[in-house]
Amino acid sequence: MTRSRRAQAARPGPGKRRRPVARVKVLELADLPPGKGVPVTVNGRDVAVFRRGEEILAIDNECPHQGGSLCDGWVEGEIVVCPLHGWEFDMRSGACMTVPGERVPRYTATMEGGAIYLEEAE
Repeated sequence: MTRSRRAQAARPGPGKRRRPVARVKVLELADLPPGKGVPVTVNGRDVAVFRRGEEILAIDNECPHQGGSLCDGWVEGEIVVCPLHGWEFDMRSGACMTVPGERVPRYTATMEGGAIYLEEAE
């Protein structure tokens, strides 16, 4: 299976607000190794999906510092570390642990029938 996976919802037209992402199937649980990030695309955004035991966590894949791919970073408990400059992000909240006030959007992950579904967290 390829590393790139697509699951896109409709994009808003010019001048319209971005619609919330409906629940979207992004990959099979069997394709998500523990402790590693897998990139998916949801509503045109790159999302990093992680497996921590039986829990699935998902945040935007792009580090706000210099655009590093968070799914290529290393995982330390509930923290993922950006591979470019070491910024740390809490995978549960999206909060940056390195620079207070910085954050990445997070997504709610659910599992059903061996598949992983994502939707934007409120």
